[in-house]
Amino acid sequence: ALSLELEHVDLNDAVLRVTGKRGKTRVVPLPAQTAHWLQLYLQEARAALVRKPCPLLMLSDRGKPLMRQTAYQRLGRMCRKAGLPPGIGPHTLRHSYAVHLLKGGADLRAVQELLGHESIATTQVYTQLDMQEVQRKYRNAHPRA
Repeated sequence: ALSLELEHVDLNDAVLRVTGKRGKTRVVPLPAQTAHWLQLYLQEARAALVRKPCPLLMLSDRGKPLMRQTAYQRLGRMCRKAGLPPGIGPHTLRHSYAVHLLKGGADLRAVQELLGHESIATTQVYTQLDMQEVQRKYRNAHPRA
């Protein structure tokens, strides 16, 4: 996410073009509310941060590329504020995203494509989780559960 460039954001179609580990590009749809907040960020917050041209979407409060460590610190702060347990990182969010999609009835192949997995077996791991354990972890980690 930190390396996502502005040119890969298409708010008209509400999608992101994401390039994965092996240079494979995939299109990820944005929920309407996410597209809305991203539009506000681009028009207001990011526009105020830019000091000199930068192709990256996410900028620090100094208008420079947002560093990985800073992103982790901010995520940790938000999680603490929300009363979530420590240790939640971007991979936890990705995992939660996949589980929510599958629990909501999403097609396994669609989730595979969204996550950029080469093999369906990698995605199937999410379906083999003990659903009671998933629900327990969800209730412990999700602020509105």
